[in-house]
Amino acid sequence: MGSIPGVSLLLLVVSLSLMANLSVQGGKILVFPVDGSHWVNMNLLIQSLHTRGHEVTVVRTATSWYIKENSPHYRSITVTLPEAIDIEEQDFFVTFLVKMLAIQKQGASFVGFVQFYWEMLGALSKIHQQASLLGVEIFENKTLMQSLHDSQFDMVLLDPGLPVGVLVAHKLNLPTVFNVRWVTSGEGHFVVAPSPPSYVPTDGYAVSDKMTFWQRVKNLFHYLMNMFIDKFIVCCHYDRLVDRYFGPDVNFYHLLQGADIWLMRVDFVFEFPRPTMPNIVYIGGFQCKPSEPLSSELEEFVQSSGEHGCILMSLGTLVEGLPIEITSEIAAAFAQIPQKVIWRHAGERPSNLGNNTLLLKWIPQNDLLGHPKIKAFVAHGGTNGIYESIYHGVPIIGIPLLFDQFENVLRLEIRGAAKVLDATKLTRQSLLEAIQEVLHNPSYRANMEHLSALHRDKPMHPLDTALYWIEYVIRHKGASHLCTESYKMPWYTYHSVDVICFLLAVMLMLTAIVVGSIRFVCFRLCRRRKTKQE
Repeated sequence: MGSIPGVSLLLLVVSLSLMANLSVQGGKILVFPVDGSHWVNMNLLIQSLHTRGHEVTVVRTATSWYIKENSPHYRSITVTLPEAIDIEEQDFFVTFLVKMLAIQKQGASFVGFVQFYWEMLGALSKIHQQASLLGVEIFENKTLMQSLHDSQFDMVLLDPGLPVGVLVAHKLNLPTVFNVRWVTSGEGHFVVAPSPPSYVPTDGYAVSDKMTFWQRVKNLFHYLMNMFIDKFIVCCHYDRLVDRYFGPDVNFYHLLQGADIWLMRVDFVFEFPRPTMPNIVYIGGFQCKPSEPLSSELEEFVQSSGEHGCILMSLGTLVEGLPIEITSEIAAAFAQIPQKVIWRHAGERPSNLGNNTLLLKWIPQNDLLGHPKIKAFVAHGGTNGIYESIYHGVPIIGIPLLFDQFENVLRLEIRGAAKVLDATKLTRQSLLEAIQEVLHNPSYRANMEHLSALHRDKPMHPLDTALYWIEYVIRHKGASHLCTESYKMPWYTYHSVDVICFLLAVMLMLTAIVVGSIRFVCFRLCRRRKTKQE
């Protein structure tokens, strides 16, 4: 049935009117990003905000790896630190990975456990100690602070993985929006939303939400350990900043929890269900988009795969390359398959590389994943790659290396869309078997395509959702009405320990009164009987 022209025109006018009412006249946004793969996400938001007419200012350090000083989409403020933050050094993650793999090879011994956490916590503490110096440099630079005040920003958009921007936003009295998955030492939900360890897996413990008793014991242990790490290893560096520049009445953790909007890079198609809060907005996969045509050379290589198709491999932006003994095993496995292989690899070239494998230092990952010839994705399990695979329906052979990657690939494996390998035990045979299983068992692709259908079935693209809420905060000068006050409560008030103690005291008092009264009555009755008998 055809549409009525007059009705269509009226609907168009109404839609344009609503969009005009919701628009923002060129807001001024101060951005505190985190380098590396986090910048890929933030830069997409910045470009989209610039396109919509907003003026964006990015705070960066002089040693930033990806965040360039000059850009058509933003102006920058460059701060020079006494020493570079470790994560801004390109070889940091390679060195760190080699150490962690060596420790993991020792197995699940107590010594290995202690070594693992000693290395990890030492690196974590140093990174946040270095990052806190950014706050010192900004607050001590009176000219810069005056310039920030005079710029009259509307809001601060930041990645709280390195949360110095939280303190600057408080100093400038500006509303804040987080582009977030990770905060100071863990997944963002654990800071702002109820997270019962009985069914919410804790960071650092790769397990499903259906836990056995002993898994729940371990989960609680990791939960308590993460709280200890957050308080005594990470937040202590920012607590010193707060004491120095704001005084004892301001609590850093409360500032972190008090963000107006949390743009959470999560989609429950992938994540396990869990409690949430009204100021958490889910934008998982907001960087995903339809694929664009490949370059002629890359398209020719992909098409040359014929009916067998192609395998794509990438370990993301942080790790330049695996140790050569591991890459040699990977190369040997790839050489045995009929498929062509496109491998993003910037490290030492394996000597046993097959004729079917193309090594590139950079690949158009999203465009390749959207190509019909790509049959599987060998990946480390970074969030960006995970969501792009879900979006395009490409099953994964996961080789997790660091941080949340173990939990990410586990979530896909539980949903039947991935096969996971241990990097420390990887051999050419185990990788070959995993590739053949994923390629020849149609359930892997079917399950991933089902996840893709669920992920795409949204009333609004996640990027548009993110932009809407950023502009919402600008329009209304914050979103405090969506923020809970629960984080300001003492722990005993939050968990109603004081109420439970009061009710127990009342119950004990009433019990004592009742028992005392019964005993008194019984005693009086006994005395009366005695008196009568005498």
